[in-house]
Amino acid sequence: MMTKQQYIDYWIDTAENDWMTMEVLFVAKRYLHCLFWAHLVLEKLAKANWVKNHEDNIPPKVHNILWLLEESGVEMLSEDMMFLEVFNRFQLSTRYPDYLRRIDEFCTEELTVNQLNKIKEIRQCLLKKLQ
Repeated sequence: MMTKQQYIDYWIDTAENDWMTMEVLFVAKRYLHCLFWAHLVLEKLAKANWVKNHEDNIPPKVHNILWLLEESGVEMLSEDMMFLEVFNRFQLSTRYPDYLRRIDEFCTEELTVNQLNKIKEIRQCLLKKLQ
């Protein structure tokens, strides 16, 4: 059986792997997919924080970063929470063709760079809360 810290490390390690995938997708100019993987990164770090702040070691099977952080009692700047509320659109719904076509049209390089800059800040914040 894994310890609480091993569960937390699992979520951190898989988030790091997803971060590397996200970077490759950005270089390949696959911006929508890049943002989808960025969502996975923040989701997994939110789940690590959930595990840290709960008795149970298995987080809920949800993809809403905002909800996970609220349920974890993780305090964030209100501007970060507002960003995450909008950023949640890159979760599972991006896997459906009709939504995929609509959202892919506005995922430009400029939008992706702007999103990733904020994501990098939030990523560091969530990692810091795990120390």
